[in-house]
Amino acid sequence: MPVIVTDSGFQSDDWVGDYCKPCDPGSNPQALDLSSDIDPDTVLLHSNLQMIRVNIHNFADGRGFTIARQLRLRGFKGRLRARGNLISDQYTMARRSGFDEIEITDELAKRQTESEWLFRSKWKENDYQSLLRG
Repeated sequence: MPVIVTDSGFQSDDWVGDYCKPCDPGSNPQALDLSSDIDPDTVLLHSNLQMIRVNIHNFADGRGFTIARQLRLRGFKGRLRARGNLISDQYTMARRSGFDEIEITDELAKRQTESEWLFRSKWKENDYQSLLRG
């Protein structure tokens, strides 16, 4: 069972809908499951869409962060979830790029405990630009 990481720590997955791969123009899914190599401009954003999950296959691949940012800039207001091989050090960047939450495996949650993720949960307060403006 996956673990969902948010600013308040570890949670169980409360999403009950099905995920659809990028679908035909005529379909109207509630949730999409995207690969990190998709062009976000090809993703159809419609009023029924509540959740987009971006699968990040390698923690060294930043394309998922770019996808999140572009989806937000295009106006997506629903839940945006990163899934896959992320580490706690990337939590701040994930949140700043537009993700609401991260889905990790139980195994990763045991190796990188909730306290490691929570340490990075104050991402709004701890940015270098605010420190420079001080």
